[in-house]
Amino acid sequence: MATVQYELKETLLRVEGINLSYGDRPVLRDVNIEIKNIVRPGVKQGQVVALLGPSGMGKTCLFRILAGLSAPDSGRVLVNADQTEVQRGMVGVVAQNYPLFAHRTVMGNLMVAASDGPDKKKKALGLLDRFGLAEHASKYPVQLSGGQRQRVAIAQQFMCSEHFLLMDEPFSGLDVVALQEVIKFIEEMAQSDELKTFIVVTHDISSALEVADTIWVLGRDRDGEGKPIPGARIQKSYNLIDCGLAYQEGISTMPEYLALRQEIRDLFQRL
Repeated sequence: MATVQYELKETLLRVEGINLSYGDRPVLRDVNIEIKNIVRPGVKQGQVVALLGPSGMGKTCLFRILAGLSAPDSGRVLVNADQTEVQRGMVGVVAQNYPLFAHRTVMGNLMVAASDGPDKKKKALGLLDRFGLAEHASKYPVQLSGGQRQRVAIAQQFMCSEHFLLMDEPFSGLDVVALQEVIKFIEEMAQSDELKTFIVVTHDISSALEVADTIWVLGRDRDGEGKPIPGARIQKSYNLIDCGLAYQEGISTMPEYLALRQEIRDLFQRL
């Protein structure tokens, strides 16, 4: 197993004591998590965190809180090195179906998301070039493939959020080829900037292990009789760098990958 040299530096995102209930039904309970800047010698290295959990565990609720789209009953989310409390628009959000404005071109979709400023067109052109979309700038969403629409949606969100991007089920419904393209694209984008931070919300354990450097598993505790206690929290966090499962090719064939995938699958059954 190859050893990867790295250091954990400043905190980029901190979640402190998040609680959320709908009426008298707890959904999230005392959620505490943290993302630190991963620094590797001689390499630009952003962060990719996968939030895993079975359906119905509150992943979408936590997703909205992390993005500043919903407020918790208590607790807070702090982002960036200065640890500012998150507000709507500070974190980019790519929803599952890559919603874009159908009546606007690719360039139009990016421009409408940009903050006012003299350099917004230059920034949009730079993102289109980086994402391999420059030749599609004048096309409309209906003229694009699913993968192209996803890249436009990501570029659109980077027009308003420099470093943070939340992705909701980005692997859902993809064939094998498209799935590998998405995984490769996220990896490449994370390596484009030291502070780029992706949080991928998914129930796809295999894809999460391939793309992430850290995994959070959301689920419920059990009482003494084995019954679930209402309200989910982070049950386990995995550092995939220390597991030898980050920044390497072909991890899906490694015994460590197969063992950890089975461990998380077994954990899902108990949540």
